[in-house]
Amino acid sequence: MIETFTRWDSSEFLKTEEDIQHYLEASRDEAGGDPAFIAKALGRVAKARETLRILGNQPSQSRTDTVR
Repeated sequence: MIETFTRWDSSEFLKTEEDIQHYLEASRDEAGGDPAFIAKALGRVAKARETLRILGNQPSQSRTDTVR
């Protein structure tokens, strides 16, 4: 059996400001003082916020609420 993998983009699952807040808290806890880790997390938050702005805070049909 051949395993296939896809890239994980956490910004796709940040659908509300509350989601973003929890993500940033978890990122801070995980970072262990690594500024590159925090920078990457902030980049994902920026991407998520831009997507939310474009969509008018409405999830697209391709997004599902099954994964949280």
